Amino acid sequence: MQKPPLKIGFMPTRRKFFSKEDSLNYKQKIREKINTLAADCQIVDLEGINEEGLLRDVDDALKTIEHFRKDEVDCIFVPHCNFGTEDAISIAAKKLDKPVLLWGPRDEAPLENGERLRDSQCGLFATSKVFQRFGIPFSYITNSRINTPVFEKGFVNFLRAADSVRHFKNARIGQLSSRPRDFYSVIVNEGELLERFGIQTVPREIGSLAQDVKRMIAAPTDAVKARAEEMKNSADFSQVSIDLVLRLAALETAISEWAEKEHLDAVAVQCWDLLQQELGLCPCFVHGELTTKGLPLACEADIHGALSSLLLQGCMHFKEPTFFADVTIRHPENDNAELLWHCGPFPAVLSDGKYSIGKHFVLPSHAEGVANAALKSGDLTIARFDGIRGKYSLFCGEGKSVPGPYNKGTYVYMEVPDWPLWEEKLIYGPYIHHVAGAYGRWSAALYEASRYINGLEFDPAQPDLNEIRKNLREGK
Repeated sequence: MQKPPLKIGFMPTRRKFFSKEDSLNYKQKIREKINTLAADCQIVDLEGINEEGLLRDVDDALKTIEHFRKDEVDCIFVPHCNFGTEDAISIAAKKLDKPVLLWGPRDEAPLENGERLRDSQCGLFATSKVFQRFGIPFSYITNSRINTPVFEKGFVNFLRAADSVRHFKNARIGQLSSRPRDFYSVIVNEGELLERFGIQTVPREIGSLAQDVKRMIAAPTDAVKARAEEMKNSADFSQVSIDLVLRLAALETAISEWAEKEHLDAVAVQCWDLLQQELGLCPCFVHGELTTKGLPLACEADIHGALSSLLLQGCMHFKEPTFFADVTIRHPENDNAELLWHCGPFPAVLSDGKYSIGKHFVLPSHAEGVANAALKSGDLTIARFDGIRGKYSLFCGEGKSVPGPYNKGTYVYMEVPDWPLWEEKLIYGPYIHHVAGAYGRWSAALYEASRYINGLEFDPAQPDLNEIRKNLREGK
């Protein structure tokens, strides 16, 4: 589930034979700036490790390692307040093994006597080489002044990437039953996920969960009743059985309690057909509600899909939910638009305002519990983490919603610059028809996140890698 606010290790550095006063001045300016940019995060600085609060040598590095470990920082920001000390920085970054961001403020003109106070850019070239010697993955913001879009965009993007990484690495994914019989496409290598990424799958049979749900339905607690009333504010239940909302509230509660007990970060559900047999309902609406609360749910026991949702929702610091979609058909009139659809799991908060609960129109059971809604207008990002034969990659791309024909279920049409290019990338894979979607443009954050996930290839469609890098350099 959603983790506590991100902790940033603020590790400013200077080299001793450059101006101490100028370094302290810039340390203060940078700290004030990131206090604004990272208002929702906790910043752990170096005040107290020495009289300056700046990393200057190896002794300072050893103190910093202990300090940041004690405070359990999630990422490290290393502004070079002058040339910096590349050996000390590298020792600390290597031991801490967290996403790390390098940057230095652009120097002003030399003084009238020809002296320079900082040479921050020069020091960054040294540090980056030593990082590569140490095998330290890192992010970098182009040498720029503090109050510029380049720095602001780069810093915020790094924080989004760091949050995505901490939600992905060592995640615990609940698996409610096995995959649907015919869905060979969602087969995963559980052992490989654990060995390579530290990701654990926590299985549970649908029958076990159904027993808990049935008990809650037979004797609902005040909490379950209250949740049922809250659900009525999210959707129109007028076209379904009167008792459905209580049954859905019981299902949501049972999954939430299991997730809390097992410390789950996301859940992959065999949403058909065992749940229909056991409980006579579809869980789609519950998928959207729990995803909104910070527990992404993926359909059809798609564990890689659940991980895709975690990566993407982490880019948004879990302030907005993702939606889990099928890539289905091309727009009948727009060659560069595609229908992102699923039978009803898209969160109500992402809809265009009309959100109703009905019966499944594909499954033979026609069970109740699916949602019907078109999503709102806006920029979109889709992502897919997947793998085959030991190779893993992260597909992503950006587009925008466009009008299109009505569909049952939950849906949005996404227009991109060149859909055949996207289609070709998805076909040659190793991807399937399932993607995680989100509002906003998050390719740059996913690009940075992939640096810190060993063995993961970043595989963007549009914007491509060159465009992403260019946008970061220009602060766009």
